[in-house]
Amino acid sequence: MGAKRALIVDDSKSARLFLARILEKYEIDVDNAENAEAAIEYLTSHRPDVIFMDHLMPGMDGFQAVQAIKNNPLTATIPIMMYTSQEGELYLGQARALGAVGVLPKQIKPTDVSKVLYQLHLLTDRRSAFQASFRPVNVPPASEEQGDQSAANDSGVLPKVLTETALREQFAELRRALVAGVDTQTERITAEVRALLLEALPPAAPVAEKSATPPPRSGLQWAWIVASIALGIALATTALWWQQVNQLRALRGEIAQLRQDVTGAPDETSAGAVAGPGLSDNPGTGNGSTADRVNAAKRASALDGEGVKVAEAGSGATTNVSGGPPPRALPTYAKPLVISVPYGADALGGSRLELIRQLLDRLVKENHGGVVDIKSFPGRFCLVGNVNDGFSLAPDETPFSKCDAVGNPSDDALSPAQRTPLPFANLAGTVRNTSHGALNVQASMGDATTTIAQYPPVSPELTAGEWNRAGGANNRVEIRVR
Repeated sequence: MGAKRALIVDDSKSARLFLARILEKYEIDVDNAENAEAAIEYLTSHRPDVIFMDHLMPGMDGFQAVQAIKNNPLTATIPIMMYTSQEGELYLGQARALGAVGVLPKQIKPTDVSKVLYQLHLLTDRRSAFQASFRPVNVPPASEEQGDQSAANDSGVLPKVLTETALREQFAELRRALVAGVDTQTERITAEVRALLLEALPPAAPVAEKSATPPPRSGLQWAWIVASIALGIALATTALWWQQVNQLRALRGEIAQLRQDVTGAPDETSAGAVAGPGLSDNPGTGNGSTADRVNAAKRASALDGEGVKVAEAGSGATTNVSGGPPPRALPTYAKPLVISVPYGADALGGSRLELIRQLLDRLVKENHGGVVDIKSFPGRFCLVGNVNDGFSLAPDETPFSKCDAVGNPSDDALSPAQRTPLPFANLAGTVRNTSHGALNVQASMGDATTTIAQYPPVSPELTAGEWNRAGGANNRVEIRVR
């Protein structure tokens, strides 16, 4: 496969150079255009893998350029990322309404660009071959699985792999967050100490006559003050580091217990992982206790106590057009697989898309046929802000009566077509082609009144935190395999 190519459209030369240097580190070839007209002319003879589009430019602006590109059938499938200083939920909704996949701020870091490139599948998948093959630890190869298919179906492999993937991903995120937290705290303490020293220093003395006696200097006293402050900073940083090490150690113990409860065997790995929000079929926001996560994993693994059900031969199976064996009916789940979605996040994007991808890859690999029904249910949140500046979650201690809005504006602003992001649509098409039409993926919007967590009754004592916990549990994706 040849090198990937990106087109940067920006009237600022410095902004183009800055983003181009980051992209070239990922071995992506970069072409530049100073304005939207030049970009459209470039697209008449070139097909880049991604376009980074500025918003404010002389002549045609970024939104007009996106609309022109998406209206052209020859260029409509090229993903466009807005590269601009504009921000806010309202702007993001407008960009997506015109066909852009997202917004990348100009004050970016290389890690932000790498996330975008991985989401657009322009870089090699970071997962290992173990994860990409969707094969759990200690499972025999395919030749042995065919000898005893029913035992493999009853082993609860699917929930275990989904759980381990989420654990590894969240553990890596937590590790980065802890390192960033230590650095942030150190910089904050250093800045505060520097400010205190500047305030404590005596003002400059006016120029005195030659006969005046210079005031005595208290150099030794200041040396003791500086040494004491430096010692305090060192002790505070060490205490913070030790606290976070203990938290990591406790999390590793919880994860080992979680894996033992899911697989029925002790955890033999030495590396821990952090369970993040996602796989749950009980009310909550995905940040519940370890016991809740263990119970959810047990229920998903047990599949209502009956294991994975496979249809009898001849019960609605269709013939594979490639001449191979007929596809087997999909395993029937007694309960849907529930994945919680953070407020403001794409329901079918990020880690949720990866979990869906792994589920579909396994079904295609095992030659299943049928329908995978994926429904997105919006939660209702207590928000503060306004339509112009955008809304955000209200602080937990805010009284519910002080909420500026109750609902999900970022989700309500999306049209049905915008609720299905381009990577998910590409995934559904790939699955349909790979299975030769035997496996069909359907995405739809669920009824907001269908909840898994009851909203608390409104009262003067109700807080935004209590309401938003229920909203986070109801903001979810449900996957039914039939």
